[in-house]
Amino acid sequence: MIHKISSKRLSFKDLHHINQNVTELELATDSIAVIQKCRDYLDKNFGKTNSTPIYGINTGFGSLCNTQIHKDHLTQLQHNLIMSHACGTGEEVSEQIVKWMLFLKIQSLSYGHSGVSVKLVQRLVDFYNHGVYPIIYEQGSLGASGDLAPLAHLALPIIGLGEVSYQGKRYTGEEINSIKGWESLQLQSKEGLALINGTQFMLAYGVFLSLESQNLWYWSHITAALSLDGFSCNMSPFDERIHLIRPHKGQLKSASIIRDLLEDSEIAADDKENVQDPYSFRCTPQVHGATKDTLDHVVKTILTECNSVTDNPNVFPDSDTIISGGNFHGQPLALALDFLSIAMSEIASISERRTFQLMSGTRGLPPFLCKNAGLNSGMMILQYTAASIVSQNKHLANPSSTDSIVSSNGQEDHVSMGANAATKAHKIIDNIKTVLAIELLTSSQAIDFQDKQTSSFLKSIVSLLRNTVPFYEEDRVMYGDIRLARELIEFTSLDQELLN
Repeated sequence: MIHKISSKRLSFKDLHHINQNVTELELATDSIAVIQKCRDYLDKNFGKTNSTPIYGINTGFGSLCNTQIHKDHLTQLQHNLIMSHACGTGEEVSEQIVKWMLFLKIQSLSYGHSGVSVKLVQRLVDFYNHGVYPIIYEQGSLGASGDLAPLAHLALPIIGLGEVSYQGKRYTGEEINSIKGWESLQLQSKEGLALINGTQFMLAYGVFLSLESQNLWYWSHITAALSLDGFSCNMSPFDERIHLIRPHKGQLKSASIIRDLLEDSEIAADDKENVQDPYSFRCTPQVHGATKDTLDHVVKTILTECNSVTDNPNVFPDSDTIISGGNFHGQPLALALDFLSIAMSEIASISERRTFQLMSGTRGLPPFLCKNAGLNSGMMILQYTAASIVSQNKHLANPSSTDSIVSSNGQEDHVSMGANAATKAHKIIDNIKTVLAIELLTSSQAIDFQDKQTSSFLKSIVSLLRNTVPFYEEDRVMYGDIRLARELIEFTSLDQELLN
């Protein structure tokens, strides 16, 4: 399916659609027109004469901003910029993230304030459409002055350098251009800077993790509802009247989801001997709901950034102006990604507590959810694994945005560290999938010990799990069970209307 790159504002629904369905991009007519208009303006004013110094167009970069560059060297200036800034290291970034980086860089350059050529933007479109993904590394960006190092790696193949992944194989930039019949581009004034200035590394993670988090947030209610029935919990804490007198939007939504999931449950409707349940059950709407409210804020920030121009300087042909500013600074994303990490870590934290309670050998459940406990250790160590992951998340959720290190000889004296916030958040979200998978295993096991039936929807979830993971009769190797439960969460599609 083709998506047209235009000035139309992207919604979260659009991002989900692009993630699930779009295979090709195409520049809309209006985008081509504004890109060309901006490029023509630069060529007219900086193509033939040694003009007034304008940062990044005919000057050096960073603390070298006062060094003017002769018009004959403007192309070399841009090529030198890309080469010198490709200093990434660490783990390779996944193709999913690189694909989002390509999309978001194309989108930002297409608003007509970056001074690039249509040919350059089209080359990025070609990369996306042909599945050519530049090799990019996780470490190297300070999240201010743009994601310089990772975006330099994104740009290297355009000039025939660097490496790419294509159809599962690795090629140099020169090789892939030869294979595809593409000409290595000669960058014009401002183009190199437009490519590496911007927040598209942080933002790509933000988009991907926002989509993942919305899905996991709903799944956390499925596993929680299974645990509520598995532990024979009261339904009174989910009564709408309780939440209407403390009407946080996320809390109301969370309680409503729990009620819907357990609507026809015999267990939920049954009278209970226990007067109150532990907080990890009873306060699910308050905890999950607070995370939802935070996610809504994060998504709002992400969407604003998706619809923004974040390189520098910015060109305004209609007012005959070039303005040097700081839209590349990643502080909005750094804070949002830190908020995301903290909020989603709590989803894993409360999930692990429910798993812990299910192991207790109370409320008619056998110790560690297994017959013949003693001879069998049962599901004991599943909780250990969840606890270990939750503890790691606590460390990873410490904010990156409160840190800053001076760079570029003091010119760039406050940075966001948003790139570190992004890669930490990625690990946290990945960890949450495992913690929820463990709760899915333990809560489904607990359900199978109940005399009465859970809801029809939750029975279908348990049935899906039992297609690959049998009831735990006696001790067996369990790491494969965790993987299968995790895959169920990852690859079972949810109706997007549920996630709004």
